[in-house]
Amino acid sequence: MPSQIDLNADLAEDTGDDAAMLSIVTSANLCCGAHAGGPTTLRTAMLAAQAKGVAIGAHPGYADRANFGRLVVPMTMAAITRMVADQVALTLETAATLGAKVSYIKPHGALYNLAADEPDVAIAIAAGVAGVSRDLILLGLAGSAMLPAAEKAGLRIAAEAFADRAYLPTGRLVPRSQPGAVLHDPQQVAERAVTMVRDAAVTAHDGTRIAIRFNSLCLHGDTPGAVTMARTVRAGLQAQGITLQAFAT
Repeated sequence: MPSQIDLNADLAEDTGDDAAMLSIVTSANLCCGAHAGGPTTLRTAMLAAQAKGVAIGAHPGYADRANFGRLVVPMTMAAITRMVADQVALTLETAATLGAKVSYIKPHGALYNLAADEPDVAIAIAAGVAGVSRDLILLGLAGSAMLPAAEKAGLRIAAEAFADRAYLPTGRLVPRSQPGAVLHDPQQVAERAVTMVRDAAVTAHDGTRIAIRFNSLCLHGDTPGAVTMARTVRAGLQAQGITLQAFAT
């Protein structure tokens, strides 16, 4: 069984308790201010993450605040590249003013899920990141098109799995529009997280067992009860001798 794993959460979205989550997770995907949040929220979360020794990632998404970036916005590939580059650059600029470091990038919501199966979208995202900095690691769904696209663009990669989301037998996430897509029982999610790390596998919603290798495990900061869930997951992992450590420094 792996001796360590990263635990990340999507934060700086003005939806949850960032301060509490940053005392639990080891990496923070900070919203770039497009799908939610804003400059003040980003700065506050960045300073808190820095103080807690939590790795900082940029979390770009569609500029569709009404839908929290969770619906696909039709865009050309060039426009996606510009959008990602602009949001990542803004996050790096904010970090520079605070003496903080952004180590990685993780696309948000519908953009993330689209890139999992659409190589052109994955390439456009990777181009946007690489155009700003090739020092950033790209965090993407394990087994998705996002990871080889990032490698081809000269970026380092890390694979992600989700403790609090249901899986399809294809290895993709169950769409949020479907019942049971988001898991809410802290103990169930904690036990699932341990199994995922221990066995490098996850059970899909139909009972299919899927092999999955990943560097980071995600929890969502905007889910009701997110702090309790995160604490329960962290405690469950540590009880099994699994150390929590950021995948990026």
